[in-house]
Amino acid sequence: MKVTVVGAGAVGASCAEYIAMKNFCSEVVLVDIKEGFAEGKAMDLMQTASLNGFDTKITGTTGDYSKTAGSHVAVITSGIPRKPGMTREELIGINAGIVKDVTENLVKHSPEVIIIVVSNPMDTMAYLVHKTSGLPKHKIIGMGGALDSARFKYRLAEALESPISDVDGMVIAAHSDTGMLPLLSKATRNGVPVTEFLDEEKQKYVIEETKVGGATLTKLLGTSAWYAPGAAVSVMVQAIACDQKKMIPCSLMLEGEYGQNDICLGVPAIIGANGVEKIVNVTLTAEEQLKFAEAANAVREVNGDLKF
Repeated sequence: MKVTVVGAGAVGASCAEYIAMKNFCSEVVLVDIKEGFAEGKAMDLMQTASLNGFDTKITGTTGDYSKTAGSHVAVITSGIPRKPGMTREELIGINAGIVKDVTENLVKHSPEVIIIVVSNPMDTMAYLVHKTSGLPKHKIIGMGGALDSARFKYRLAEALESPISDVDGMVIAAHSDTGMLPLLSKATRNGVPVTEFLDEEKQKYVIEETKVGGATLTKLLGTSAWYAPGAAVSVMVQAIACDQKKMIPCSLMLEGEYGQNDICLGVPAIIGANGVEKIVNVTLTAEEQLKFAEAANAVREVNGDLKF
């Protein structure tokens, strides 16, 4: 089992670290365009192997995709954040060019690869990979829902004053502050609906804090988060590598599911050796259906800025 992570920044390095520490694959390849950066990160991580008890080999390369050949899974984290004065169209144009180029190189050397997209705007970048890679739809997965659901469970446990292991819940729709849809109606504490424990004020707090989870961290850190995104990716890669058939909310190409077509949005899916084994259709309330449709409209508007 060989896994490639493109982008050796904080998120990419965290992906590599968590994947390696779980010891389920033989090699992780880090790729970056900055000279020596991926090699240095790989060396630093390998020097933790004896301390953390893993045997996964981590290697790094500056843009040499031949070293990624034979990868079963590849993770794309590369791209730039939006800068002051930059329009959304400019950001999408730059990141789309990066993601498209990375995808072409990955598929060239690993034609059977399963791609996990982390780069933002994530739903739109996943859509771009679908439109340009030539890969079947079950081999392209956007990461957002796994991370957003982890943040939702964190806020639920906080509000419930309970161990996080007591809590279950998921977030679907778009990976954005406005398009995220935490499914409070499905959230439970050991099988009991959380609405039986939380009043309306606390319910609203949990939902709103979940939706701005990434923005809150960016404000505190001065940059985007990396530990939780890296961990979310590692869970998805492990589900594929170990054929776990794990249900994970992720951004997938919809063809009629949830009333949507030709769009990537977050929905629960069974993830296993083939990538997306099955999209799970859950019953939404009328309000949730409306919010899901609103999120789809917003993502379509962003997708309209793509040029491919």
